[in-house]
Amino acid sequence: MVVDLHPDLRGESRGTPLPTASLLEIPARTPYLTGNPIRERVMAFTNPLQFLQQTRAEVAKVVWPTRREVLLTTVMVFILSALAATYFSLVDLGIRTALTAIIGS
Repeated sequence: MVVDLHPDLRGESRGTPLPTASLLEIPARTPYLTGNPIRERVMAFTNPLQFLQQTRAEVAKVVWPTRREVLLTTVMVFILSALAATYFSLVDLGIRTALTAIIGS
């Protein structure tokens, strides 16, 4: 079975056609990007120990917020939520008042 790709994915718009591959030709593991969109959908597998080591290394790179930053952003969220609730309550009250005046019931 040959998979036909969109002209942009085949590379025809750039003048360099990419080879179409049969699904049976795609290896089970592709540890690198090949430039072929079909092959790049295949996920590279790592063993659980490598995964945990890589996860730990990535978490170590994270710049965590300070306690003060967390407190300030939390307060900002509460204040903006209260302002939004007040605004939408006033809009709702205005629409209800207008409709009551128009309908008259």
